[in-house]
Amino acid sequence: MKSNIMHFVPPVSRDRIISQFPKWYTPEACLQFKEHFHAQVRTACQQSTGTVGMKISKVVVVGDLYVGKTSLINRFCKDNFDRDYKATIGVDFEMERFEIIGMPYNLQIWDTAGQEKFKCIASAYYRGAEVIITVFDLADIQTLDHTKQWLEDALRENEPVSSFIFLVGTKKDLVSDAVCERTELDAIRFANEMQAEYWSVSAKTGENVKEFFSRVAALAFEQSMIKELEKNAGHVAQI
Repeated sequence: MKSNIMHFVPPVSRDRIISQFPKWYTPEACLQFKEHFHAQVRTACQQSTGTVGMKISKVVVVGDLYVGKTSLINRFCKDNFDRDYKATIGVDFEMERFEIIGMPYNLQIWDTAGQEKFKCIASAYYRGAEVIITVFDLADIQTLDHTKQWLEDALRENEPVSSFIFLVGTKKDLVSDAVCERTELDAIRFANEMQAEYWSVSAKTGENVKEFFSRVAALAFEQSMIKELEKNAGHVAQI
């Protein structure tokens, strides 16, 4: 017997609707300087002939214990900040819905444990990541030094050319502008060596969090669409 119950899917929230390509944080450590979506991607979305399906991109967030990975994700996904620290056990994930130039799109954001004893568990979930976000604490420069190892661990399970890499400094609210500026100089150098895009954010105040994840979503969405167009048409114009 067929059910007559209709499953209502709520509309995407307004701050998850992206019609223009989001801007980078700093031109000194930026993955792409483009200001518009690829013309063929925009055309495919406008025509929406059914040749492209619902896109889901996997994002993994890695970094030391206490750097604020979970707080960063919770600020974006739940718009809250919990002052009481709870370490992630193994892995956890959130699914965030977007509408990008008229197309439905999901980001699957994996929050991984920063504790050494959970590394072997977390690493099993790195595979297939379209985006790798390496996180450090702006108030603890030592955590920046560890980001290269975290990235190396994540890339061991992925093809470097197929993943967008971001380096994110958290807890911007805890440091003075002068300290932030000095730390950013080191972080930008690290980002360039890692071939990553750099952002400074604050999960507590929300500063740059939505802008950052919008940037992540737009880059991953466009790459996913281009791959789909290449598969369907056999070619796509060079960006």
